[in-house]
Amino acid sequence: MNGLDWTVLIAYFGVMVAIGVWSHKRVDNVSDFFTAGGKMPWWLSGISHHMSGYSAVMFTGYAGIAYTYGVTSFITWSFPIALGIAIGSKLFAPRINRLRSRLHVASPLEYLKNRYDLKTQQALAWSGMLLKIVDVGAKWAAIATLLSVFTGMSLNQGILITGAITAVYCTIGGLWADALTELGQFVIQLLAGIAMFIAVVGKLDDHGGFFGVWDEPALQGHGKPLVGPYGTVFLLAFLFIKLFEYNGGMLNQAQRYMATASPRDAERSARLSAVLWLVWPLVLFFPMWMSPLLVQAQKPDGSDSYALMTEQLLPHGLLGLVIVGFFSHTMAMCSSDANAIAAVFTRDVAPVVWKRARTWTDSSGLVAARVTTVVFLGLSMAAATQINSPAFKDIITVVIKWVAGLMGPMAIPMMLGLLRPFRRSGPTAALGSWSMGLFAFWLVNYPINWSVEGGVPLQYQVSIPLAVSLVLYVLIGFLRPEDTPERLAIIETVNTDGDDSGSGSAAVRVPVPQPADVAPGKD
Repeated sequence: MNGLDWTVLIAYFGVMVAIGVWSHKRVDNVSDFFTAGGKMPWWLSGISHHMSGYSAVMFTGYAGIAYTYGVTSFITWSFPIALGIAIGSKLFAPRINRLRSRLHVASPLEYLKNRYDLKTQQALAWSGMLLKIVDVGAKWAAIATLLSVFTGMSLNQGILITGAITAVYCTIGGLWADALTELGQFVIQLLAGIAMFIAVVGKLDDHGGFFGVWDEPALQGHGKPLVGPYGTVFLLAFLFIKLFEYNGGMLNQAQRYMATASPRDAERSARLSAVLWLVWPLVLFFPMWMSPLLVQAQKPDGSDSYALMTEQLLPHGLLGLVIVGFFSHTMAMCSSDANAIAAVFTRDVAPVVWKRARTWTDSSGLVAARVTTVVFLGLSMAAATQINSPAFKDIITVVIKWVAGLMGPMAIPMMLGLLRPFRRSGPTAALGSWSMGLFAFWLVNYPINWSVEGGVPLQYQVSIPLAVSLVLYVLIGFLRPEDTPERLAIIETVNTDGDDSGSGSAAVRVPVPQPADVAPGKD
């Protein structure tokens, strides 16, 4: 990097902070901070939904997969996400929007207290927050890895810089700041991605051209859709995982659906995100597929290949823009995660463990939300310093094994609890599927993995916990139905078409969840 690249990078950080300051004027209460008051245009929500699913992990961990295996990086990652979101646009997006418009909740988990009970809500809230700390930590580690390649900074310095700047804008402006910065980040990503695509295509004339390049020995097997550990079972497991994860199971995407004005707008938002996930990653991945022809990765997993190729191919200025693109991915996802977790803690956890939180005013609740956002970011940055340790191992292991493997048990009760076919599943089914899914994750990844020669294949590490949770949620609901009138009322409220204010479901009387309406807790 030279002075021009640094100028581009510093200017980007300045714009992000300025957007946060401007968005501050649009945030008057907790609803504005967490769900944009339900006033976000569908197209902005869709772009934000798309961008909040990226991070620099794509340019490190998935770049390594693309370097090693080729097009399977798209087939087993962004394609399942696109398909999952497309399905979720009908199945989940409108229902999640009705949580805000009809039940007046600000957290995706807030409705669980009435759909199941307080214990279920707290189990999912605490486990979800802990998983997100590790997940976001992997994202900070990914961007710090890239920053170290370009600048020579240590990983900890890179984590501190990106985390601090993200904390400023997302804490000041809430979900509005997240969405607006993600719009700017999408434009930056568009320019940077196209620049890199053109630069790589220009180098292919010496290797048979755009279509003939696949015959190169260095790309042997790179055109196969399913190779190595990324086989059919892995693809099917990831499709189910991403169906839940990217439609709200990891919370931040649910907020994008909640932020739109109506269920119809939430559906349109999801469709736009699905189209972007299907088309745009092809442009981003193509240079990664070609990377074995152009660079020699220094790391065994190939995670530095994209960064090395960027340094080699792009002139200064454009190099700075691509680096900004790396930052934009990570900051988009991490800021949205921080906002989602702040919503869960402020609305779902704090009122249970702290009596004073039940009487927070709009102003005090807003202060608590901002403080929680900063604390979460600090904890995730601390977790990032442990990536590549014996406990967590490398970045892609955290993202695929830990996050994908643990997401299912946490998301299934939340997501399936919205649907009529699962109305018989109550607290017993929810807690049973959650706890046994977590136990299955531990069993498959540790005792069984240690005892099997060569270890348990990756596809089973991520699919078995999800399968256990899904089967138990349905089976326990069938054997021990707990479909009380109050729970049925919640389900009907989010499944009934009509006026978003609730007149379309006027025949259904449903209690509105309130943060103060909890069991006695600690003062």
